[in-house]
Amino acid sequence: MNDELRPEYDLTNLKVRRVGIGRKMLQENEIRLDMDVARVFRDSESVNEALRTLIRITDQHRKEFPSK
Repeated sequence: MNDELRPEYDLTNLKVRRVGIGRKMLQENEIRLDMDVARVFRDSESVNEALRTLIRITDQHRKEFPSK
């Protein structure tokens, strides 16, 4: 078997395709959860709702107790 490429093949315009965990990072924000957290929050909707609740609580706390 001959492993040589033919001279008419132009590989200069090929795009690199990412494989593995970094592949999706070009399209969306991806955050990896530790296993103990993933057991509680099984999908992105539940994680987002918990974080939104935390944001509301901290915002309310800042309004009630502004820093000096």
